[in-house]
Amino acid sequence: MDLATVIGLVATIGMMVWAMYLAAAGNLVMFYDFVSIVIVFGGTITVVIMKFTFGQLGGSFKAAGKAFMFKSEAPEELIEKAVQLADSARKGGFLALEEAEIPNPFMQKGINMLVDGHDADVVRGTLEKDIDLTYNRHGLYISIFKNMGDLGPAMGMIGTLVGLVAMLANMSDPKAIGPAMAVALLTTLYGAILANCLCIPLADKMAIRNEEEKINNQLILDAIMGIQDGQNPKVIEGVLRNYLMAAKREAKAEAE
Repeated sequence: MDLATVIGLVATIGMMVWAMYLAAAGNLVMFYDFVSIVIVFGGTITVVIMKFTFGQLGGSFKAAGKAFMFKSEAPEELIEKAVQLADSARKGGFLALEEAEIPNPFMQKGINMLVDGHDADVVRGTLEKDIDLTYNRHGLYISIFKNMGDLGPAMGMIGTLVGLVAMLANMSDPKAIGPAMAVALLTTLYGAILANCLCIPLADKMAIRNEEEKINNQLILDAIMGIQDGQNPKVIEGVLRNYLMAAKREAKAEAE
């Protein structure tokens, strides 16, 4: 679980509710308006449905779970596993890797291709295609949330205009002015909350996870190709350390 995402979301909602509670002297009901909810949340979802397919929309919500539950493997762990596999391959050949326990599915896919005896060009081409397609697919899901982040305030503005029109059309009826003004203001509030407290932060966190996964997969690709070339495990480890941050590389070098 990504505690930063969970803590950030809960803390943001908590602070806003607390501020509303203080501002309304405990009467949070005044911040509820059904018409505003329909315009902002309903309008945002329906416009997104117009722009994307149901499958893409469903996939985006599933991918959003990575912002909360997914934790990328540390590059150090992947390097350590790659060195172990390289050592096993040098001692017993590729068939010695057949029974190896490999938690990472992308690394497992690459090792399986080595065990099956595929050529280096085929292995590289297949894994590179996998990396690109995965990255682009996740990029599409990220764009859906960015679109919702753009549409939330836009729907809030539409709701504001609806409320103002209703208010101006009923200036002679004081009882109608209050509800119309509530629609005008609360739609703006809902749109800002939807965009800035949910959709945009989730899109940014998903983008970070997507980049981390791509870098890890590129590390694995280099490891697989090194193993297939029969390189010394120490050489493979040295190459893969380039994926570590400078501070971690220096700390690793000092430890040795």
